[in-house]
Amino acid sequence: MKKSGNKSSKAGQRRSVFERFTGGDKESPIAGNTPDRQIRHVESPVNLGSNGLTESFTDTDGYGHAEDMHVWGMNDKKATLRTSKRNVFLGLGIAIGVIILMLAGVFYILPRVLPKLFAGTNIELFVQKQVNYVYTDPSYRVINLPEVSVYASPSVTSDRITQVLYNEVITLKSEQVTDGFVQIETQDKITGYIKDGTFISEMDSAEPDLYQYKLIISSPYKNIMTHASNGTLITKAMMNTALYGNVKRDGVYQVTLPGGDTGWVGSSGVIEIGTRAKTDIVSSRYFVSSVLTFVNSMYLDDGLTMQGASVNGIAYVCSSVNGIELPRSMIEQSRLGNEIELHRDAVNNNLVIDDIHPGDFVFLRGADDPASSTEIKEMAICTDTGTFFMISPAKTTVRLRQFSSGNSFYERIITVRRFFQSD
Repeated sequence: MKKSGNKSSKAGQRRSVFERFTGGDKESPIAGNTPDRQIRHVESPVNLGSNGLTESFTDTDGYGHAEDMHVWGMNDKKATLRTSKRNVFLGLGIAIGVIILMLAGVFYILPRVLPKLFAGTNIELFVQKQVNYVYTDPSYRVINLPEVSVYASPSVTSDRITQVLYNEVITLKSEQVTDGFVQIETQDKITGYIKDGTFISEMDSAEPDLYQYKLIISSPYKNIMTHASNGTLITKAMMNTALYGNVKRDGVYQVTLPGGDTGWVGSSGVIEIGTRAKTDIVSSRYFVSSVLTFVNSMYLDDGLTMQGASVNGIAYVCSSVNGIELPRSMIEQSRLGNEIELHRDAVNNNLVIDDIHPGDFVFLRGADDPASSTEIKEMAICTDTGTFFMISPAKTTVRLRQFSSGNSFYERIITVRRFFQSD
Protein backbone atom coordinates (compact mmCIF):
# COMPACT_ATOMS: atom_id res chain seq x y z
CA MET A 1 0.00 0.00 0.00
CA LYS A 2 2.75 2.33 0.75
CA LYS A 3 4.35 1.64 -2.58
CA SER A 4 1.11 2.28 -4.35
CA GLY A 5 0.58 5.51 -2.50
CA ASN A 6 4.04 6.68 -3.27
CA LYS A 7 3.63 5.99 -6.97
CA SER A 8 0.34 7.73 -7.01
CA SER A 9 1.81 10.69 -5.18
CA LYS A 10 4.74 10.93 -7.61
CA ALA A 11 2.46 10.72 -10.62
CA GLY A 12 0.38 13.50 -9.19
CA GLN A 13 3.44 15.65 -8.83
CA ARG A 14 4.45 14.96 -12.40
CA ARG A 15 1.00 15.84 -13.66
CA SER A 16 0.94 19.03 -11.73
CA VAL A 17 4.28 20.09 -13.28
CA PHE A 18 3.06 19.18 -16.75
CA GLU A 19 -0.16 20.98 -16.20
CA ARG A 20 1.70 24.11 -15.23
CA PHE A 21 3.28 24.22 -18.67
CA THR A 22 0.38 22.89 -20.74
CA GLY A 23 -2.52 24.55 -19.05
CA GLY A 24 -3.86 21.25 -17.64
CA ASP A 25 -6.17 20.51 -20.63
CA LYS A 26 -3.72 18.72 -22.92
CA GLU A 27 -2.86 15.06 -22.97
CA SER A 28 0.65 13.81 -22.50
CA PRO A 29 2.60 13.11 -25.68
CA ILE A 30 2.33 9.32 -25.36
CA ALA A 31 2.78 6.73 -28.10
CA GLY A 32 2.13 8.88 -31.13
CA ASN A 33 -0.62 10.97 -29.61
CA THR A 34 1.43 14.20 -30.04
CA PRO A 35 -0.47 17.43 -29.68
CA ASP A 36 0.26 20.54 -31.82
CA ARG A 37 3.17 22.55 -30.42
CA GLN A 38 3.26 26.31 -30.12
CA ILE A 39 6.05 28.87 -29.67
CA ARG A 40 5.03 32.02 -27.94
CA HIS A 41 5.79 35.22 -29.94
CA VAL A 42 5.55 38.72 -28.62
CA GLU A 43 3.03 39.65 -31.32
CA SER A 44 0.97 36.42 -31.86
CA PRO A 45 1.24 32.65 -31.45
CA VAL A 46 2.62 30.76 -34.43
CA ASN A 47 1.33 27.26 -35.19
CA LEU A 48 4.12 24.91 -36.21
CA GLY A 49 1.93 21.91 -36.85
CA SER A 50 2.13 18.46 -35.38
CA ASN A 51 5.44 17.54 -36.99
CA GLY A 52 7.12 20.84 -36.09
CA LEU A 53 8.13 21.46 -39.72
CA THR A 54 5.09 23.22 -41.15
CA GLU A 55 4.55 26.87 -40.32
CA SER A 56 0.99 28.07 -40.42
CA PHE A 57 -0.83 30.88 -38.79
CA THR A 58 -3.94 32.85 -39.21
CA ASP A 59 -4.37 36.61 -39.44
CA THR A 60 -7.19 36.67 -37.01
CA ASP A 61 -5.02 38.29 -34.33
CA GLY A 62 -3.63 40.91 -36.71
CA TYR A 63 -0.13 39.39 -36.86
CA GLY A 64 2.27 41.58 -38.81
CA HIS A 65 0.22 44.73 -38.35
CA ALA A 66 1.75 47.77 -36.74
CA GLU A 67 1.37 47.87 -33.00
CA ASP A 68 -0.24 50.91 -31.54
CA MET A 69 2.75 52.31 -29.71
CA HIS A 70 0.73 55.03 -28.09
CA VAL A 71 -0.52 52.31 -25.75
CA TRP A 72 3.06 52.05 -24.49
CA GLY A 73 3.41 55.79 -24.03
CA MET A 74 5.48 56.42 -27.18
CA ASN A 75 4.91 59.39 -29.44
CA ASP A 76 5.31 59.38 -33.22
CA LYS A 77 8.95 60.45 -33.11
CA LYS A 78 9.95 57.60 -30.78
CA ALA A 79 7.82 55.03 -32.51
CA THR A 80 9.53 55.31 -35.91
CA LEU A 81 12.96 54.17 -37.13
CA ARG A 82 13.10 56.83 -39.82
CA THR A 83 15.77 59.52 -39.06
CA SER A 84 15.18 63.12 -39.97
CA LYS A 85 17.68 64.66 -42.41
CA ARG A 86 17.58 67.80 -40.33
CA ASN A 87 18.97 65.87 -37.37
CA VAL A 88 21.82 64.51 -39.54
CA PHE A 89 22.78 67.97 -40.75
CA LEU A 90 22.52 69.33 -37.22
CA GLY A 91 24.90 66.68 -35.90
CA LEU A 92 27.32 67.28 -38.77
CA GLY A 93 27.22 71.01 -38.13
CA ILE A 94 27.96 70.51 -34.45
CA ALA A 95 30.93 68.25 -35.30
CA ILE A 96 32.36 70.78 -37.75
CA GLY A 97 31.87 73.55 -35.22
CA VAL A 98 33.77 71.59 -32.58
CA ILE A 99 36.65 70.98 -35.01
CA ILE A 100 36.82 74.67 -35.91
CA LEU A 101 36.86 75.64 -32.25
CA MET A 102 39.67 73.17 -31.56
CA LEU A 103 41.75 74.49 -34.46
CA ALA A 104 41.12 78.06 -33.39
CA GLY A 105 42.21 77.18 -29.87
CA VAL A 106 45.44 75.54 -31.04
CA PHE A 107 46.50 78.02 -33.72
CA TYR A 108 44.95 81.31 -32.62
CA ILE A 109 43.90 81.43 -28.99
CA LEU A 110 46.72 79.49 -27.31
CA PRO A 111 49.57 81.38 -29.04
CA ARG A 112 48.07 84.59 -27.70
CA VAL A 113 47.03 83.43 -24.26
CA LEU A 114 50.02 81.32 -23.21
CA PRO A 115 52.67 84.05 -23.65
CA LYS A 116 50.61 86.33 -21.42
CA LEU A 117 50.25 83.62 -18.77
CA PHE A 118 54.00 82.96 -18.77
CA ALA A 119 55.11 86.56 -19.23
CA GLY A 120 58.01 87.43 -16.96
CA THR A 121 59.15 83.82 -16.59
CA ASN A 122 62.41 82.35 -17.80
CA ILE A 123 60.72 79.74 -19.97
CA GLU A 124 62.41 80.28 -23.32
CA LEU A 125 59.32 79.39 -25.35
CA PHE A 126 57.39 82.26 -23.80
CA VAL A 127 60.09 84.90 -23.54
CA GLN A 128 58.80 87.91 -25.43
CA LYS A 129 61.26 89.51 -27.82
CA GLN A 130 61.70 93.20 -27.25
CA VAL A 131 60.71 95.11 -30.38
CA ASN A 132 62.23 98.55 -30.75
CA TYR A 133 60.70 100.03 -33.86
CA VAL A 134 63.12 102.08 -35.92
CA TYR A 135 60.90 103.57 -38.59
CA THR A 136 58.19 105.27 -36.57
CA ASP A 137 58.23 108.63 -38.35
CA PRO A 138 55.23 108.86 -40.70
CA SER A 139 57.47 110.21 -43.47
CA TYR A 140 59.36 106.92 -43.86
CA ARG A 141 58.73 104.83 -46.98
CA VAL A 142 60.15 101.60 -48.39
CA ILE A 143 60.99 100.94 -52.07
CA ASN A 144 58.95 98.16 -53.71
CA LEU A 145 60.78 97.83 -57.06
CA PRO A 146 64.16 96.16 -57.76
CA GLU A 147 65.78 99.54 -58.38
CA VAL A 148 64.56 103.14 -58.70
CA SER A 149 66.56 106.02 -60.14
CA VAL A 150 66.95 109.20 -58.08
CA TYR A 151 67.07 112.36 -60.20
CA ALA A 152 68.30 115.85 -59.46
CA SER A 153 64.95 117.33 -60.48
CA PRO A 154 61.48 115.92 -61.19
CA SER A 155 62.29 114.76 -64.72
CA VAL A 156 63.95 111.73 -66.31
CA THR A 157 66.00 114.09 -68.45
CA SER A 158 67.74 115.54 -65.40
CA ASP A 159 70.95 114.12 -63.94
CA ARG A 160 70.67 110.77 -62.21
CA ILE A 161 72.16 111.12 -58.73
CA THR A 162 71.98 107.48 -57.66
CA GLN A 163 69.56 104.58 -57.37
CA VAL A 164 67.69 103.08 -54.44
CA LEU A 165 67.07 99.35 -54.14
CA TYR A 166 64.26 96.99 -53.21
CA ASN A 167 63.18 97.23 -49.56
CA GLU A 168 65.45 100.25 -49.04
CA VAL A 169 64.13 102.85 -46.60
CA ILE A 170 63.76 106.43 -47.78
CA THR A 171 62.26 109.57 -46.26
CA LEU A 172 59.50 111.41 -48.05
CA LYS A 173 60.51 115.07 -48.02
CA SER A 174 57.25 116.28 -49.51
CA GLU A 175 53.98 114.65 -50.44
CA GLN A 176 53.55 117.06 -53.33
CA VAL A 177 53.67 115.25 -56.67
CA THR A 178 55.35 117.20 -59.46
CA ASP A 179 55.09 115.74 -62.96
CA GLY A 180 54.76 112.29 -61.43
CA PHE A 181 57.75 112.70 -59.09
CA VAL A 182 58.14 113.25 -55.34
CA GLN A 183 61.12 114.50 -53.41
CA ILE A 184 62.87 112.01 -51.12
CA GLU A 185 66.02 111.60 -49.06
CA THR A 186 68.09 108.42 -48.80
CA GLN A 187 69.42 107.06 -45.53
CA ASP A 188 72.85 108.46 -46.40
CA LYS A 189 71.36 111.96 -46.86
CA ILE A 190 71.14 112.20 -50.65
CA THR A 191 68.17 114.31 -51.71
CA GLY A 192 66.49 113.90 -55.07
CA TYR A 193 63.33 112.93 -56.91
CA ILE A 194 61.85 109.52 -57.65
CA LYS A 195 58.72 108.48 -59.48
CA ASP A 196 55.56 108.40 -57.41
CA GLY A 197 54.18 104.91 -56.79
CA THR A 198 57.60 103.25 -56.46
CA PHE A 199 57.34 103.01 -52.66
CA ILE A 200 54.86 102.12 -49.91
CA SER A 201 54.27 103.37 -46.37
CA GLU A 202 54.08 99.92 -44.67
CA MET A 203 57.47 99.57 -42.95
CA ASP A 204 57.33 96.09 -41.37
CA SER A 205 59.51 94.52 -44.09
CA ALA A 206 62.42 96.72 -42.94
CA GLU A 207 61.97 96.65 -39.13
CA PRO A 208 64.96 94.61 -37.85
CA ASP A 209 63.55 93.56 -34.46
CA LEU A 210 60.61 91.76 -36.07
CA TYR A 211 62.91 89.11 -37.56
CA GLN A 212 65.61 86.56 -36.80
CA TYR A 213 67.67 86.92 -39.97
CA LYS A 214 69.00 89.78 -42.04
CA LEU A 215 70.07 88.78 -45.52
CA ILE A 216 72.36 90.84 -47.74
CA ILE A 217 72.33 89.92 -51.42
CA SER A 218 75.99 89.46 -52.40
CA SER A 219 75.54 88.16 -55.96
CA PRO A 220 74.58 90.53 -58.80
CA TYR A 221 70.92 89.61 -58.22
CA LYS A 222 68.70 86.97 -56.62
CA ASN A 223 65.28 85.76 -57.69
CA ILE A 224 62.56 85.96 -55.06
CA MET A 225 60.12 83.10 -55.63
CA THR A 226 56.61 82.26 -54.44
CA HIS A 227 57.68 78.87 -53.03
CA ALA A 228 60.82 77.26 -51.72
CA SER A 229 60.92 74.97 -54.77
CA ASN A 230 59.16 75.08 -58.13
CA GLY A 231 57.73 78.51 -57.39
CA THR A 232 57.15 81.40 -59.75
CA LEU A 233 59.17 84.61 -59.87
CA ILE A 234 57.92 87.47 -57.71
CA THR A 235 60.74 89.94 -58.32
CA LYS A 236 64.52 90.30 -58.37
CA ALA A 237 66.69 91.62 -55.57
CA MET A 238 69.93 93.30 -56.67
CA MET A 239 73.30 93.22 -54.96
CA ASN A 240 73.33 95.01 -51.60
CA THR A 241 69.57 94.60 -51.13
CA ALA A 242 68.72 93.89 -47.48
CA LEU A 243 65.89 91.45 -46.72
CA TYR A 244 64.56 90.11 -43.43
CA GLY A 245 63.00 86.79 -42.47
CA ASN A 246 62.18 84.31 -39.72
CA VAL A 247 62.23 80.99 -41.59
CA LYS A 248 65.38 79.16 -42.65
CA ARG A 249 65.38 75.78 -44.34
CA ASP A 250 68.03 73.73 -46.07
CA GLY A 251 69.31 76.04 -48.78
CA VAL A 252 66.48 78.62 -48.68
CA TYR A 253 65.13 81.51 -46.62
CA GLN A 254 61.61 82.86 -46.39
CA VAL A 255 61.69 86.67 -46.43
CA THR A 256 59.07 89.35 -45.85
CA LEU A 257 58.44 91.60 -48.82
CA PRO A 258 57.26 95.22 -48.90
CA GLY A 259 53.52 95.13 -48.37
CA GLY A 260 53.53 92.07 -46.08
CA ASP A 261 53.75 89.18 -48.56
CA THR A 262 56.48 86.57 -48.24
CA GLY A 263 58.85 85.00 -50.75
CA TRP A 264 61.77 82.58 -50.88
CA VAL A 265 65.42 83.11 -51.82
CA GLY A 266 68.20 80.58 -52.16
CA SER A 267 71.07 80.76 -49.70
CA SER A 268 73.83 80.94 -52.33
CA GLY A 269 74.92 84.49 -53.01
CA VAL A 270 73.42 85.66 -49.71
CA ILE A 271 75.10 86.84 -46.51
CA GLU A 272 73.24 86.06 -43.28
CA ILE A 273 73.96 88.45 -40.40
CA GLY A 274 72.29 89.68 -37.24
CA THR A 275 69.28 91.88 -37.85
CA ARG A 276 71.15 94.96 -36.59
CA ALA A 277 74.63 93.86 -37.61
CA LYS A 278 76.85 94.92 -40.48
CA THR A 279 78.79 92.65 -42.80
CA ASP A 280 82.34 91.83 -41.79
CA ILE A 281 85.23 93.58 -43.52
CA VAL A 282 87.03 91.11 -45.77
CA SER A 283 90.19 91.19 -47.86
CA SER A 284 90.57 92.84 -51.25
CA ARG A 285 90.22 89.62 -53.21
CA TYR A 286 86.59 89.24 -52.08
CA PHE A 287 85.90 92.82 -53.08
CA VAL A 288 87.51 92.27 -56.50
CA SER A 289 85.50 89.09 -56.96
CA SER A 290 82.29 91.07 -56.41
CA VAL A 291 83.38 93.75 -58.89
CA LEU A 292 84.16 91.19 -61.60
CA THR A 293 80.55 89.97 -61.60
CA PHE A 294 79.56 93.28 -63.26
CA VAL A 295 81.98 93.04 -66.18
CA ASN A 296 80.28 93.93 -69.49
CA SER A 297 77.18 95.31 -67.78
CA MET A 298 75.44 98.22 -69.52
CA TYR A 299 76.81 101.57 -68.47
CA LEU A 300 74.40 103.92 -66.68
CA ASP A 301 75.37 107.15 -64.96
CA ASP A 302 75.42 106.48 -61.21
CA GLY A 303 73.72 103.11 -61.75
CA LEU A 304 74.05 100.40 -59.09
CA THR A 305 72.89 97.20 -60.80
CA MET A 306 73.46 94.87 -63.72
CA GLN A 307 70.54 96.58 -65.41
CA GLY A 308 72.77 99.65 -65.62
CA ALA A 309 75.98 100.31 -63.73
CA SER A 310 78.61 102.96 -63.18
CA VAL A 311 82.06 102.39 -61.73
CA ASN A 312 81.34 104.50 -58.65
CA GLY A 313 77.96 102.75 -58.24
CA ILE A 314 79.57 99.31 -58.39
CA ALA A 315 82.28 100.48 -55.98
CA TYR A 316 79.52 101.53 -53.57
CA VAL A 317 77.52 98.26 -53.60
CA CYS A 318 80.54 95.92 -53.71
CA SER A 319 82.22 97.73 -50.82
CA SER A 320 79.02 97.54 -48.78
CA VAL A 321 78.52 93.78 -49.17
CA ASN A 322 82.17 93.29 -48.20
CA GLY A 323 82.02 95.29 -45.00
CA ILE A 324 82.92 98.91 -45.87
CA GLU A 325 80.29 101.63 -46.18
CA LEU A 326 81.23 104.18 -48.82
CA PRO A 327 79.47 107.24 -50.18
CA ARG A 328 77.79 106.86 -53.57
CA SER A 329 79.44 109.66 -55.54
CA MET A 330 82.81 109.44 -57.24
CA ILE A 331 84.07 112.71 -55.77
CA GLU A 332 83.26 111.71 -52.19
CA GLN A 333 84.89 108.30 -52.67
CA SER A 334 88.09 110.01 -53.86
CA ARG A 335 88.41 111.77 -50.50
CA LEU A 336 88.33 108.63 -48.36
CA GLY A 337 90.53 105.59 -47.77
CA ASN A 338 94.28 105.48 -47.57
CA GLU A 339 96.03 107.48 -50.31
CA ILE A 340 98.71 105.46 -52.07
CA GLU A 341 102.03 107.08 -52.91
CA LEU A 342 103.07 106.27 -56.46
CA HIS A 343 106.70 105.98 -57.60
CA ARG A 344 108.46 106.31 -60.90
CA ASP A 345 111.17 104.05 -62.19
CA ALA A 346 114.62 105.56 -62.52
CA VAL A 347 115.09 104.50 -66.14
CA ASN A 348 111.98 105.70 -68.00
CA ASN A 349 110.38 107.88 -65.33
CA ASN A 350 107.18 105.89 -65.75
CA LEU A 351 104.85 105.22 -62.87
CA VAL A 352 105.52 101.89 -61.21
CA ILE A 353 102.26 100.03 -61.88
CA ASP A 354 102.99 97.46 -59.16
CA ASP A 355 102.24 100.18 -56.62
CA ILE A 356 98.56 99.89 -57.55
CA HIS A 357 97.14 96.76 -55.93
CA PRO A 358 93.99 94.79 -56.77
CA GLY A 359 91.07 96.51 -55.05
CA ASP A 360 92.52 100.01 -55.23
CA PHE A 361 90.38 102.87 -56.50
CA VAL A 362 92.04 104.98 -59.22
CA PHE A 363 90.71 108.50 -59.92
CA LEU A 364 91.54 110.14 -63.25
CA ARG A 365 91.39 113.50 -65.00
CA GLY A 366 89.78 113.69 -68.41
CA ALA A 367 91.65 112.29 -71.41
CA ASP A 368 91.87 115.74 -72.97
CA ASP A 369 92.54 117.66 -69.76
CA PRO A 370 95.97 119.23 -69.16
CA ALA A 371 98.37 117.52 -66.80
CA SER A 372 97.89 120.30 -64.30
CA SER A 373 94.16 119.62 -63.93
CA THR A 374 93.00 118.21 -60.62
CA GLU A 375 89.37 117.81 -61.59
CA ILE A 376 88.29 114.18 -61.35
CA LYS A 377 86.37 113.06 -64.43
CA GLU A 378 86.63 109.28 -64.29
CA MET A 379 87.48 106.39 -61.99
CA ALA A 380 88.64 102.80 -62.28
CA ILE A 381 89.06 99.82 -59.95
CA CYS A 382 92.21 97.75 -60.18
CA THR A 383 91.40 94.03 -60.47
CA ASP A 384 94.94 92.82 -61.23
CA THR A 385 98.28 94.40 -61.99
CA GLY A 386 97.75 96.56 -65.06
CA THR A 387 94.03 95.57 -65.35
CA PHE A 388 91.21 97.95 -64.48
CA PHE A 389 87.41 97.83 -64.28
CA MET A 390 86.21 101.01 -65.96
CA ILE A 391 83.90 102.49 -68.58
CA SER A 392 84.46 101.40 -72.18
CA PRO A 393 85.80 103.95 -74.71
CA ALA A 394 82.35 104.05 -76.33
CA LYS A 395 80.77 104.65 -72.93
CA THR A 396 78.24 101.86 -73.43
CA THR A 397 79.47 99.23 -70.98
CA VAL A 398 81.69 98.78 -67.95
CA ARG A 399 84.48 96.38 -68.73
CA LEU A 400 88.08 95.34 -68.03
CA ARG A 401 90.87 97.24 -69.74
CA GLN A 402 94.61 96.56 -69.59
CA PHE A 403 97.36 99.15 -69.66
CA SER A 404 101.05 98.42 -69.74
CA SER A 405 103.68 100.60 -68.11
CA GLY A 406 104.17 103.92 -69.87
CA ASN A 407 100.58 104.12 -71.18
CA SER A 408 99.00 107.56 -71.08
CA PHE A 409 96.36 106.11 -68.76
CA TYR A 410 98.81 106.36 -65.85
CA GLU A 411 99.56 110.00 -66.61
CA ARG A 412 95.90 110.81 -66.04
CA ILE A 413 95.94 109.54 -62.44
CA ILE A 414 95.14 112.18 -59.82
CA THR A 415 94.93 109.94 -56.74
CA VAL A 416 94.80 106.27 -55.76
CA ARG A 417 92.81 105.22 -52.69
CA ARG A 418 92.98 101.92 -50.83
CA PHE A 419 90.05 100.63 -48.77
CA PHE A 420 90.67 96.86 -48.63
CA GLN A 421 93.87 95.21 -47.53
CA SER A 422 95.40 92.17 -49.20
CA ASP A 423 95.33 88.73 -47.53
